[in-house]
Amino acid sequence: MGFLGWMAAVGGLLLLMSLATGWIRPLPVTHFALYLAVGAIIGPWGLGLLEVDFLRDARWMERLTEVALIISLFVGGLKLRVPLDAGPAAMARRLAFPAMFLSIAGMTLAARLLLGLDWPFALILAAMLAPTDPVLASVIAVDNAADRDGLRVALSGEAGMNDGSAMPFLLLGLTLLGTPWSWGVFGHWALLELLWGVVGGLGIGFAMGWAVGWLSTRLMLIQRDPGPSALLTLGLIALTYAAAQSVGALGFLAAFAAGAGMRMVEVGVVREHPHPRLRRRERGDELLPAEFVAGSPVVGRKDRGEPVQAVGRLMSDALIFGDTMEHLLAPLLVLLLGIAVARHWDIDGLAVAAVLFFLVRPLAVWLVTIGSGWHWQRRVMVGWLGIRGIGGINYLCYAITHGVNGPQARHLVGIIVTVTALSTVVHGFSAQPLLAWRRRRIEREQSREG
Repeated sequence: MGFLGWMAAVGGLLLLMSLATGWIRPLPVTHFALYLAVGAIIGPWGLGLLEVDFLRDARWMERLTEVALIISLFVGGLKLRVPLDAGPAAMARRLAFPAMFLSIAGMTLAARLLLGLDWPFALILAAMLAPTDPVLASVIAVDNAADRDGLRVALSGEAGMNDGSAMPFLLLGLTLLGTPWSWGVFGHWALLELLWGVVGGLGIGFAMGWAVGWLSTRLMLIQRDPGPSALLTLGLIALTYAAAQSVGALGFLAAFAAGAGMRMVEVGVVREHPHPRLRRRERGDELLPAEFVAGSPVVGRKDRGEPVQAVGRLMSDALIFGDTMEHLLAPLLVLLLGIAVARHWDIDGLAVAAVLFFLVRPLAVWLVTIGSGWHWQRRVMVGWLGIRGIGGINYLCYAITHGVNGPQARHLVGIIVTVTALSTVVHGFSAQPLLAWRRRRIEREQSREG
């Protein structure tokens, strides 16, 4: 089926899911699990209307997942409003870097022992499986910038950073396919692709996000007539990603940091120019994010020149644009995954998923949270809620377009597609009941204290 078929399939899916939201919301299942099921139904396992072959379609799939990721990562950074030295932010860094490194080491060893892969292929597979997903994790991610839930902040920050921090290990595996191991190769990788990639990506992204946010706010105050912020947001995301990639830094980290940098502008404006009618949080003395003020009906025409009102409009428009793009791209990508499962399902993926879900991820999280003060129940929950998704698919397509081919490529495709589909279903079905149980437990504890 050609372009019109794809248009009809995606349009019908979006329309159906939108109309059925009222019936779906009470169910212990995410929209993404349903998108996956629809993909399987219209794919070769069902009606046979559409087909996806990752080996054939890797190039355009790489670009599509790339766009979805950088938009989602930017929005994730924009929604995180916690101080960098706060406990949840520090925990997010533990999960995104040490825990991710441990996951890569564990999965590399598992791929070598269970599947008999050569060490470079084992490392490539582990790098694809290690990152948690910022696109499919909407159920467990922060809802908005006022959300200070420690668990949500940690998981959102982890998903925002580890799609970038895992990339150097994929690059190392690809390098070792054609270059013998040596300390020179390792040193070059460690300095340029790992150290510079991480530091450069975070630095470039944060600086550009802050600069654009500051400049846009000042222009809004001068002109009193802001331009189309959606175009500004899209331009910032594209330019930041391109700038980081062009100098060898990690573009995914840059996209996330750009959102965080723009958010820091809003935090600074709110602190320096608190709006006279700005509502405060019920607990503590912290001001609400500026976008809450921008959308408040108590803000009149005379307040439109207020700095908080200007930066609030910027934040609000950027979030609306990002969320809209996510809601358009994520269903399409999960639909494609559901269609691809029929062609690429691999029995080895079941064993790999079991090791990742029940051993490597929980153990890595448990080790890096030692001494954190987290209750053991929270540590277990975070160890379980490591949703895999679009990041791994992007890494897979990147590897295929950069030299991985033949039977090894098909084996990798089968494992990644299988593990991602299983994660979408298993984690999707369990996330809502677990979070609901946690919410009830917190409410009981608060009622006792009250």
